[in-house]
Amino acid sequence: MTARTAVRSRIWTVNLLAIVVIVVCIAVSLMVGRSGLTIADIVELLTGRGSARDRLVFEWRAPRALAAPVFGACLGVSGMIFQSLTRNALGSPDVIGLNSGAYTGVIIVLMVGGSGFGEVAVGAVVGSIVAAFAVFVFAYRGGLAGFRLIIVGIAVSAVLSSFNQWFAVRADLDESMRAAIWGAGSLNGMTWAPLVAVTCIALVMACVLGPLSHVMRAFELGEETAASLGVRVERAKLVMVLVGVVFTAIVTAVAGPIAFVSLAAPQIAKRLVRSPSLSVTGSALVGAAVLAVGDLTAQHLLGDVSPPVGAVTVTLGGLYLIRLLLKE
Repeated sequence: MTARTAVRSRIWTVNLLAIVVIVVCIAVSLMVGRSGLTIADIVELLTGRGSARDRLVFEWRAPRALAAPVFGACLGVSGMIFQSLTRNALGSPDVIGLNSGAYTGVIIVLMVGGSGFGEVAVGAVVGSIVAAFAVFVFAYRGGLAGFRLIIVGIAVSAVLSSFNQWFAVRADLDESMRAAIWGAGSLNGMTWAPLVAVTCIALVMACVLGPLSHVMRAFELGEETAASLGVRVERAKLVMVLVGVVFTAIVTAVAGPIAFVSLAAPQIAKRLVRSPSLSVTGSALVGAAVLAVGDLTAQHLLGDVSPPVGAVTVTLGGLYLIRLLLKE
């Protein structure tokens, strides 16, 4: 068996295992807990039958069960894009300030009196985009070097985090609590409307990302190599940044900043496959599996206490980040 054949075999194996984990997590989310469904109930509902009680439970639980893998896939792809662009395992939206920008956008909306879901979502998206634009402008010096992008992103994130903390101290208690709850990152209360909206936007972005897959592989060999292969480097970087920002922003707008999935998923997929390159499909599936497992843990690990999934991913991701820093 050649090295290339072995890598392809591992890719198929890892992707299949990730899909199995995702399906199992979705099923367990529907079945475990009070008023849980049985496998027979789920089959009947999927075939158009089932009792009114089962339909009610399904409508209540299914959006959250499906949102976890969908949102995790978006975050995994976003992390893969920025890590490919920067050629650095730390080059994820969590590190370079996009989550802090979304948080700041929500805070500004609350400060001017906004309170609806749509207003908060718009604030998060605009905040992410403005933060990404600021990082892009400050990091650009005749080109966009990956390491400079990370350092500038950390600096921008620190400035935005300082503003966010100032707001928490000075704001009205109700506003501060709302911002804190949103900032924890949670899938509680997920409904079909935001899930469908995120899924549709993600599918459009996936269509845009498809033609860029070969460009991202070329970037991993270096910008000079990519340019020699006919890639318009700066234009490709701008498009990649925009696509990565959208993937992160749509999830953050709906669920808040769910940290470390973007950072960890591409690297976990890369190490499982033992490939020198990052994979879009692998990053998406591992991201989906990581967030699905994280949300299931958040719902049932502590019994009646259900922490936000962001708290679980921060805990696990923090341990992963420490290991990454010590090793690399």
